[in-house]
Amino acid sequence: MLYTTFSGCSQPATVPASRPKYTFGVNPVWHDEFEHAGKPDSSKWSFVMGDHGWGNNELQNYTDHLENARVENGSLNITAIKEKSGKLEYSSARLISKGKGDFTYGKFEIRAKLPAGRGTWPAIWLLASSNDYGNKGWPDNGEIDIMEHVGFDQNRIHGNIHTKAFNHSIKTNKGNNIAAAGVSDDFHIYSCEWTPESVTMLMDGKAYFTFRKEAGYSWPEWPFNKPFHLILNVAVGGNWGGQKGVDDSIFPQKMEVDYVRVYPLEQH
Repeated sequence: MLYTTFSGCSQPATVPASRPKYTFGVNPVWHDEFEHAGKPDSSKWSFVMGDHGWGNNELQNYTDHLENARVENGSLNITAIKEKSGKLEYSSARLISKGKGDFTYGKFEIRAKLPAGRGTWPAIWLLASSNDYGNKGWPDNGEIDIMEHVGFDQNRIHGNIHTKAFNHSIKTNKGNNIAAAGVSDDFHIYSCEWTPESVTMLMDGKAYFTFRKEAGYSWPEWPFNKPFHLILNVAVGGNWGGQKGVDDSIFPQKMEVDYVRVYPLEQH
């Protein structure tokens, strides 16, 4: 307890409890509970398609087929299938909220069960919705990886950020990982808390990585001051996911998403 001293005696001083500078609202400003059946809600999600490797030598063709992205039994299922698709040998899906859910700051909470097996590479992440900085693209405009998982390292979850100054292509990216058993057997909550001063990744409420905006940072270090959108996808192979090859016997493999919720930042 803090004491003040005056007139030769001491007595307790009333010190108001400090309040956090930032908190998050209790009601989501945007969410999808995946309560209908069929294709994902087109008012919230768009498909991004292609078989060009996505800058990582990935092996899947992203489609808008129901077999690759289906809502059923209260979950979104993004499924990677071993089949000829486009010019590649696997199909999958990549959903984005761009133009339908764009956010500057907030708490992002996604409850999901992940695929398993060598060659799978599911991700839950954020990209800038406008390209205002530097090269007008990646990495200058930023990336926030809420959850990445590679099947050859089954019991580990990764969280990272990428910017012009900090990214894996120049071996300066900022991130961390957490040991996590059972991620393909059970649902877990993958979260990101994004404020004007920091980006924090959590799994089941446990923070394991925080990237802070340091004094003197400008857009090359901190482009995280403008709207970003959500991305949900399952890749196959690629520079990271395919480091130990692809086990074709495991397919089909899916990421099941129970819900996606975005809570607003509240500043005090």
